[in-house]
Amino acid sequence: MSWKIDRGLFKYDFTDYHAVLCVTVDADVKDIRKRYLKIARRLHPDSNASASAAEKQLATELLSKWVNPAYEKLSADRTRTEYMVVLSQMGKRLVQESSSVELNTDLARQLASVPNVDHVYKSAIAKIAETQYDSLEKVLQIVAYVSELNLVYLMRTAGKSFAASQQATQSKINTSVPTPNKATNTPPPAPPAPPKEDSVAIQYLRRAQELLGKNQLAQARVELQDAIKLEPNNSRCHSLIGVVYLKQNQSTMAKVHFDRALQLDPNDETALKGKRVLEQALGQKPGSSKVASSSNGGKQPDKSGNGGLFGGLFGGKKK
Repeated sequence: MSWKIDRGLFKYDFTDYHAVLCVTVDADVKDIRKRYLKIARRLHPDSNASASAAEKQLATELLSKWVNPAYEKLSADRTRTEYMVVLSQMGKRLVQESSSVELNTDLARQLASVPNVDHVYKSAIAKIAETQYDSLEKVLQIVAYVSELNLVYLMRTAGKSFAASQQATQSKINTSVPTPNKATNTPPPAPPAPPKEDSVAIQYLRRAQELLGKNQLAQARVELQDAIKLEPNNSRCHSLIGVVYLKQNQSTMAKVHFDRALQLDPNDETALKGKRVLEQALGQKPGSSKVASSSNGGKQPDKSGNGGLFGGLFGGKKK
């Protein structure tokens, strides 16, 4: 396993201990200790009794090479103070060198421009922390992912505005697209799409699907609302929260999110199926955009007998 990380703050010859522990850069000592103890229990040999020899070895190395040094650096007053001074200087340096900063993930790019940066950043870190050490082989990949979020957050709190740079980048992309062939009037080939990593929304979606399977609708809706705050253009998030609203008999909200999902992805099967069920329940012809109102404030009666209008479509359990 390679121990080298070349993304986020690590790219600038800086060891991002906050990313190793997956805590925010302004976390206090109490939260850092709590997080450390949770990771240490996960990596302790007693917690890996059924693991293979290779997995136990990897857990031990992660604990000794990464987790323990991170905790030692961030828990002691002197070393923590020195580290935070360097971190602050790093943020200011990155602002000055912002033209050379590359953001590789969708979430980092979104964090660069969202107005409520504190909420989005802290929410994302908290969610990632829940599964950071579930797969030991992917830990360093996740650490790199978190470090890129830390980098953006440091730059934002140091006063960096990404709006102008993003517009400049978009302008470069637009002017670099080849023109159509005038002789044949054929359109130019589309520029290759950049590689896309799994977004943090996938973690929300997995939890929401599990909660939906248990018919825990309120909790599933919270997960998906957080996901949409982080990735407002994720069609899957919108289609699933449409499912939740439909199962809660909130037809108007269900339609809003199904429509949004289909705007983003016209082939989203969940949204297509959800709209058909919704239209049938409201007595509309398929494809109609009109939503009928009812005397109970837009809520429709449960016609499925199994957890709302959507019934067993998503696989919810009967109560």
